[in-house]
Amino acid sequence: MSATTGGIAHAAVLDVHAHAVFAETMGAAGRYGPEIAATEDGTSLFRVGDYRLIGVRYAGSPFMDPVLRIKRMDEAGIDFQVLSPNPLTYFSHIDVAEAVAFCRIHNDTLAKTVARHPTRLAGLAALPTQDIGASCEELHRAVSELGLWGAYIGTDNVEPLHAPAFDRLYETCVKLNVPLFIHPAPAGIDGLAGDPNLKRFDLDLVAGFAAQETIAAATLIFGGVLERHPTIDICVSHGGGAIAFLAGRLAQAARKRPWSRDALRPDGAFEALLARLWFDTHVNDDASLALLKHRVGGDRLVYGTNFAGWDAPDAAHHAPPEPALADNARRLLRQSA
Repeated sequence: MSATTGGIAHAAVLDVHAHAVFAETMGAAGRYGPEIAATEDGTSLFRVGDYRLIGVRYAGSPFMDPVLRIKRMDEAGIDFQVLSPNPLTYFSHIDVAEAVAFCRIHNDTLAKTVARHPTRLAGLAALPTQDIGASCEELHRAVSELGLWGAYIGTDNVEPLHAPAFDRLYETCVKLNVPLFIHPAPAGIDGLAGDPNLKRFDLDLVAGFAAQETIAAATLIFGGVLERHPTIDICVSHGGGAIAFLAGRLAQAARKRPWSRDALRPDGAFEALLARLWFDTHVNDDASLALLKHRVGGDRLVYGTNFAGWDAPDAAHHAPPEPALADNARRLLRQSA
């Protein structure tokens, strides 16, 4: 039976890294937008606060049109896809009221969209992380009332990922039995501007994202999050950035640096906690993926594409995903038989 008729249970290729944009959310964050517009020469423009993304067309694309998305999924051989918020609209640093309003509209619209295509699509909620209490309330509503399967948050929040304030969100994920996905946004959208060197050659999307993902994974381990919440499942995008390449150096820091804890100092302690995290396979390189699999094992990897994005995989450069990745995703998403 194909996924078209059988849904996620029969999906051979299951994509967990697929962002969606909705017309209903335009202007939902007040003065921050978002807004679809065009430059004077007609080039597509997407505004979020003072940030402008030029040259990416959302309207009339798979990002906004679910029928076109499913058509492209068929062409790409993707049976089932889990939709998540656009990283440009995490709104992690704006006023709480505006962030809450945006997340509610986004999640309502996402839930209605996937409900119309239940054999092909599911959804992960946006959360207003500048207020962890509001995030917990919205996660509970999104899962219990809207039927979403978890949440996506950014790497750059008002509080760091290991802060005590975040424990309440992690506890809520565990109580609701849902995963949490972490994905970066370009620095400076609504938080600090970041390194100006990253503004050249799209390095904010390449090196900047990888740095944020590496920091996020290391922070979850060094900060004791996985020990305080031993049953939580957290998935970091793009293979965790450079975490596989830097694992040995990070493990050495855990053993030797004065800020480390006794639980991190034994040989293998860092590596064991690293293998507790989940990672999507969207790394654009088979050798990098092999190193990641060597570091964390194959049972914590899930297939991801950044569907319809500039860096989505293509058959000419990447092998098809291993069948086990779909089974892994079903476990992560709590959809196994």
